[in-house]
Amino acid sequence: MTDLLSALVSRPLLCDGAMGTQLFANGLRMNECGVLWNTKHPHIVGAVHEAYRRAGCNLVTTNTFEGSTFALERHGLAGCMAELNRAGAQNARKVAGDSGWVLGDIGPFGEFLEPLGGMSAEQLHAIFRAQAQALIEGGVDALLVETMSDPAEVEVAVAAVKDCSPLPILTTYAFQKTGKTEFRTIMGTSVEEAMQRAIAAGAHIVGANCGTGLAFPDYLELARQIVRAAGKTPVILQPNAGAPQIVGEQTLYCATPEEMATIAQSLLDTGVRIIGGCCGTTPAHLAAISGVLTR
Repeated sequence: MTDLLSALVSRPLLCDGAMGTQLFANGLRMNECGVLWNTKHPHIVGAVHEAYRRAGCNLVTTNTFEGSTFALERHGLAGCMAELNRAGAQNARKVAGDSGWVLGDIGPFGEFLEPLGGMSAEQLHAIFRAQAQALIEGGVDALLVETMSDPAEVEVAVAAVKDCSPLPILTTYAFQKTGKTEFRTIMGTSVEEAMQRAIAAGAHIVGANCGTGLAFPDYLELARQIVRAAGKTPVILQPNAGAPQIVGEQTLYCATPEEMATIAQSLLDTGVRIIGGCCGTTPAHLAAISGVLTR
């Protein structure tokens, strides 16, 4: 199989979409630990991966977004961290086979680093390193540090991954719109600073996923700014299925697959090299995007 970074030189790639909403559709309950399903219901997790692969996704993301010991402790599962992350990687590896890449998913730990919070950089480094090691043992091809807001946390996570392996590292931030054409993370970090600090830390691919209340034109402008700030570093963009709409007690993402395909073409035109989906996206959305990438 071609190295991920080498493959990006010749063609854009398609990453998968949301995992959480797919698990909820298959019976995951609110406040239940989705990472536990890697061992409790591996056939369901595998079926989600398989649906995205059938949709044309080149990259499969492990079901380990909240797989750190810190996040798992909320469910009393910290002692199962290594087992759950290895299983998550193995579930994805079985589906990706020899022609797809598996991204080991590492999400934010959920609190603040010192001095805003009680977590030291040294403690967090150990937490991220342990999760990365388990994912690598499970057979991932790259590590995805995603949905970040604090560049200091990104720096710790990237350093922790680099301690374990020379595998490629992807880093994505979640931005919100703070002006007509301005985007910042909830920590107030600008697009330029976020990308520059991730690249300086050693990330091989940078970009954004999710995004608070962003509509498709916002994602397009955000992509332009990320590509400009990233320079020669490849960019990944994973938008939600449109801006969220609150209906009763539900948050809905109502963009159609055809609308996702349209934004995908525009993202490619800006220079984005990996396109995927985040909240609300389904295999149908990714299949529509795949049609754009394979034209």
